[in-house]
Amino acid sequence: MSAPTTTRPAGARSIDELLAEARSRLDRVTPEQAAERVARGALLVDIRPAAQRAQEGEVPGALVVERNVLEWRFDPAGDARLPEATGYDVDVVVLCSEGYTSSLAADALRSLGLSRATDVVGGFRAWQAAGLPTR
Repeated sequence: MSAPTTTRPAGARSIDELLAEARSRLDRVTPEQAAERVARGALLVDIRPAAQRAQEGEVPGALVVERNVLEWRFDPAGDARLPEATGYDVDVVVLCSEGYTSSLAADALRSLGLSRATDVVGGFRAWQAAGLPTR
């Protein structure tokens, strides 16, 4: 067995670079701004796995769509879309634990054409710290 290669191949980017690129395409929101958008009809989509939601808590009324199926559930042209995926103009605010995975997920939704998709800065932990509803 040979030693792993640590030289970065041409064109490879680090996760920090990928995250920065994704966030450059998003208008990220604070927990309070997210709550305001939800009050106006936006969908708050919690992408955390079940074990993480059980450990940390949940936001009442959030739509749970785990990360591994998010794009399939929100592609307006896809057969596996949710009823909430009503079109390309649906307002989706993605929530993860700390606001990292959600940035990549929201950017993926934007790539599908959901131009209003964004995420919560600081994720569930920031939502909870802001005193917004959790259970």
